[in-house]
Amino acid sequence: MLKLYVGNLTFNTTEEEVKGLFEKIGAVQSVTIIKDKYSDRSKGFGFVEMTNDEEAKKAIEQVNGTDFKGRSIRVAEAKPMEKKEG
Repeated sequence: MLKLYVGNLTFNTTEEEVKGLFEKIGAVQSVTIIKDKYSDRSKGFGFVEMTNDEEAKKAIEQVNGTDFKGRSIRVAEAKPMEKKEG
């Protein structure tokens, strides 16, 4: 299973809309849009987990840089979260 970073989303993009976009390419395990913990507003990015690594790589090639809801979205393999100091 490969986790993808999806960035430059509009603030009103839903997880269902993102799922629909990626399901055109392959099986989607989960979609999470990151929200501000105080305002509950989208931060404009999220993560998609795809069950098949080959389909995930195809999704990066096909979706990265394309127009989605008026924005050029960024799709890349997610990097492990770095621990913050302090």
